[in-house]
Amino acid sequence: MSELSVSDHLEGILSDFEGSDLSPREAFSCSRMEEQSLSRPELEVAESKRCADVSQEPIGYVGIDTVLDQMRRKAMKNGFEFNIMVVGQSGLGKSTLVNTLFKSKVIRKSPGTAIPKTTELNSVSQVVEERGMEMRLTVIDTPGFGDQINNQNCWDPIIKYIHEQYEKYLREEILINRKRRIPDSRIHSCIYFIPPTGHWLRPLDLEFMKRLGRIVNVVPVIAKADTLTLEEREEFKQRIRKDLQTNGISVYPQPELDEDPVEALLNDKIREKIPFAVVGTDEEHQVNGRKVLGRKTKWGIIEVENTAHCEFANLRDLLIRSNLQDLKDITHNIHYETYRVSRLNEKFQSSQTKELGVL
Repeated sequence: MSELSVSDHLEGILSDFEGSDLSPREAFSCSRMEEQSLSRPELEVAESKRCADVSQEPIGYVGIDTVLDQMRRKAMKNGFEFNIMVVGQSGLGKSTLVNTLFKSKVIRKSPGTAIPKTTELNSVSQVVEERGMEMRLTVIDTPGFGDQINNQNCWDPIIKYIHEQYEKYLREEILINRKRRIPDSRIHSCIYFIPPTGHWLRPLDLEFMKRLGRIVNVVPVIAKADTLTLEEREEFKQRIRKDLQTNGISVYPQPELDEDPVEALLNDKIREKIPFAVVGTDEEHQVNGRKVLGRKTKWGIIEVENTAHCEFANLRDLLIRSNLQDLKDITHNIHYETYRVSRLNEKFQSSQTKELGVL
């Protein structure tokens, strides 16, 4: 203990016993007895806390809080990529929902387009700008998925595509002279459209989500939820959640990836609503003197962004307003990292086998 800290320590002891009947010597003796009753680790923790208290009080303004403004300026300057995949049978409103999400004609489909005999993948990219922030959005549609009599292995082209994007990123990443910013075509979220049957998940639904949940962030939604009553919708959601749990299917956000209690609490609220019962439309209607996006039915107007009518707003908040960065982080740190480690291990084992063959 330094001369200054000894002095401070003595002053602290005397002040603690000030007003008591103890002499300074007796006070110091009592303090030593209290310290000896503590273990060495406890004393070290107490000392580190005292040091931390001092270090947390800088003299004057440092400017640490400006880092958020710096990050924001950089993000606005560079923009960012966001890649989503939509999967489901034809006629479930995948294109309409994407256009509703981004308030833009991202996907344009001609009426009467023939359904492919196998699962195809169509990619469309568009720059979406809002308040100076630029997002390079890519949407991958999967026409033909689940539309055949025999849908066995119809998910294979989708899995292959996702792995190809991981491989493309990996090849850029391991270059000696790599780019400052590697173009990111990895899928950050896969929205899976469940038909509004009101019964149970089909074997196709279960198998797809089980396989894809291991390699990408799967977000299940009940398509065209306005075809169900509120009671039917809630019962269907409960059955789906039970099916997912029974079959050990992991969908986003996964509880095991929650980093702290606050994040876990927020994600628990999301998990309570999954799968989101959604309605998509680009039609505007007047309701009580205001314009709303909605679908007109014989019972009235289904307001897309009204959470009392459907859960489109919850899906939008998850994908864009609250969890967009988390979707990108989990894609990079979990799904891509798993693929990267696997591929590098394969290459290492392959090189070892060749060396042994030479010997």
